[in-house]
Amino acid sequence: MAKVSVFASGNGSNFEAIVKALQGTPHQVVCLISDNEKAYALERAKRLQIPYHVFPFRSPTERRESEVNILNLLRSYGTDFIALAGFMKLLSPLLIDAYPNRIVNLHPSLLPKYPGTQGIRDSYLSGDKELGITIHYVDYGLDTGPIITQRSFRREGTETLEEIEEKIHTLEHEVYPKVLIELLDALERHT
Repeated sequence: MAKVSVFASGNGSNFEAIVKALQGTPHQVVCLISDNEKAYALERAKRLQIPYHVFPFRSPTERRESEVNILNLLRSYGTDFIALAGFMKLLSPLLIDAYPNRIVNLHPSLLPKYPGTQGIRDSYLSGDKELGITIHYVDYGLDTGPIITQRSFRREGTETLEEIEEKIHTLEHEVYPKVLIELLDALERHT
């Protein structure tokens, strides 16, 4: 059984999709980590009875202290794998090196196009005919880690930003949990 910790900064819909998808598998989400005490993801964690913890990242000193505390907490949960699901902070080498090739991120654009926190908006404004999502390993850069998979759809050209966001989120909720389960199954086979 692989134990997953999910990191989220906002709404938490992908966090919830992951928790629900792992039910009935040998894997489980052991906790939610957030940098935002107002994240709706925390409400989802309460409802789903998943322990959650908030760590501030407001300054470099606070970030370093938070990451040391997060690392200790992850170890106390026996975390095997980290899934970033709308976590809006870069991780330092401290966490990345502690979980080599065991931290993945979901990004709402077809990387390497439109990295960063505005991936959906940037994709929408681009006029690109094909939009989608990327699931990738986390490295030291901003959305630069090796790509695991991408999924896309063709834009009709008449959609609003909100309609594109909905299509992206639907794709995220469908694909990310499945890919995580595949990665967790592979991790279990090799440990």
